[in-house]
Amino acid sequence: MEQNKTTEARTEATQWSGRWKLLAVVFVCAAPMLFSYLTYYVIKPTGRTNYGTLIEPQKHPIPAALGATTLDGKPAALDAYKGKWIMLQVGPGECPQACRDQLVAMRQLRLMQGKEMERIERVWLVTDASPIDTMLMRVVDGTHMLRVPAANVAAWLPLEPGGKVEDHTYLIDPMGHLMMRFPKQPDPSKVKKDMYKVLKASAIG
Repeated sequence: MEQNKTTEARTEATQWSGRWKLLAVVFVCAAPMLFSYLTYYVIKPTGRTNYGTLIEPQKHPIPAALGATTLDGKPAALDAYKGKWIMLQVGPGECPQACRDQLVAMRQLRLMQGKEMERIERVWLVTDASPIDTMLMRVVDGTHMLRVPAANVAAWLPLEPGGKVEDHTYLIDPMGHLMMRFPKQPDPSKVKKDMYKVLKASAIG
């Protein structure tokens, strides 16, 4: 009887030891991500300002049912680009001049990050079935283009009061959470500084 109790105690101790080791491994893996969020959202050094509007990331993850497709109608997913920072623009396929300017600005802002630019993806969510101008596609080569129902996008992306979703460029973190919105007709130099700060503070992506 005593031997059985001893065996059970050893088994339980072994199980607890295994659980603690597993928790330690999980903590080590998650530490860079946790530190990044702590640095950017909790620790706020004196004098630090953001040009873009910070958005609480847990409230706006990439929706599972966004309904995205490629330009030729094949199923696609925005979260396929998780693991990197995503600069996001939304708008109709006809893409008026303001839309074109934003797409070009995203390309330039990525280039401005120098060696860090490989951590950034550019995505344009096209909200209708209009064809995309071939010349525009060449100019913004490297931008991922997905068609997404306008209603799904509107239900996901937060706006400035009185604003429209196509007015803004958004930033999504490598975990797939929306975390920043830039204003209409943004100042590229100020967006560049925000991007630099985010990438510097982050140990992920």
